[in-house]
Order: sequence, then C-alpha cells, then structure tokens
Amino acid sequence: MKTQPVLQSTLTCPHCGHQATETMPTDACQFFYECTGCGELLRPQAGDCCVFCSYGSMPCPPIQQQRSCCQ
Repeated sequence: MKTQPVLQSTLTCPHCGHQATETMPTDACQFFYECTGCGELLRPQAGDCCVFCSYGSMPCPPIQQQRSCCQ
C-alpha cells in the first residue's frame, strides 16, 4: 500500500530567511520560485530536482514516493 505524499512544503529562502508554505505540484517539478520576501529567484541546488527538494521542509511528491523525478 502506497502512502499519499505530503503536498504542502515550507520554502525557506537562503538569501533572506523568509518562509512561505506552498502546495507542490504532483505532475511536474518546480525549477524556479520567486521569494515573496526579497524577490530572489530560487533555483534547485546541484543534485536536486526542484526548489522543494533544495529549500522545502518536504521533498517533492515523486521523491517522497521513491520514484524518479522530472530530471
């Protein structure tokens, strides 16, 4: 039995520390996110598939379900 992935993740901006809780897409990776605190455009860190895997409190749904992501 597969568990349902958590769809809410809190992104923390590495530039200003602002946090925002967002709903993750289940059918695509999110490569860019504009910080609502400072306006910085966040991109995934090397080796991560999306901004949620790099800066979120939860990794993206495919990674949570141990599936390959959108690379």
